[in-house]
Amino acid sequence: MPAQAGTQGLEQAAPAPLEQGQLSDVASQVTAPVVPPPATNPSASKTPIASPAPKPRVKGPVDALKPGQFRWAKQDVYEGPMKIVIVLDIQRIYVFQNDKLIGFSTISSGKKGKETPTGIFNILQKNVDHKSNLYSNAPMPFMQRLTWDGIAIHGGYLPGYPASHGCIRLPLAFAKALFDVTQKGQEVVVLQDTSTPVKRPSPQPATEAVTGAKDATNDPALSPPVLAPKPEDASLPEPSV
Repeated sequence: MPAQAGTQGLEQAAPAPLEQGQLSDVASQVTAPVVPPPATNPSASKTPIASPAPKPRVKGPVDALKPGQFRWAKQDVYEGPMKIVIVLDIQRIYVFQNDKLIGFSTISSGKKGKETPTGIFNILQKNVDHKSNLYSNAPMPFMQRLTWDGIAIHGGYLPGYPASHGCIRLPLAFAKALFDVTQKGQEVVVLQDTSTPVKRPSPQPATEAVTGAKDATNDPALSPPVLAPKPEDASLPEPSV
């Protein structure tokens, strides 16, 4: 019987079962463990700032020109150093005076097989009403010669692509405006593109004067060379253009 009494005691010590309404009271007395928030990196939590998108390129007047169109800022007086730059790949000519752009135009340069040469040239000859002696007496108004073998700037037809035999064709009105402000000897730079420079030719060394005791008139070795006549001389045939 002692064993039974012990068992009965244990059963009396067991807690009474909780009824359903008492669950909320127990839950209110239980404190949940405090869990610290996860550590965060302030720099990582920030939203990355997107770089601004590049602004669309706005085409300027030079890009908007159609074949045969040009711009020319008429001046009361044209004074100061002038620069003329021709860029073949974009078919444009630019005219600067005192480092200020005063005019630009569409052009038509040499076609395939007759490409316009690049380099630094000088205006050798000017003729308002020139006719070609190579191509069926074709008119070349306001011609400004760059080489003696057929390259010149002049007014002509501009189809929107290289179509000449090597010359640089300009709109007629632009050719006249340019003709009126240039002088013989004016430098003209012809580029293939704006990223490919051209080399300026090296100046030729001056010929040393021959000095000595001998009389140059009696010694053929010391006689001055006979200079060839210049192409402008009337005794020579007209240069080819």
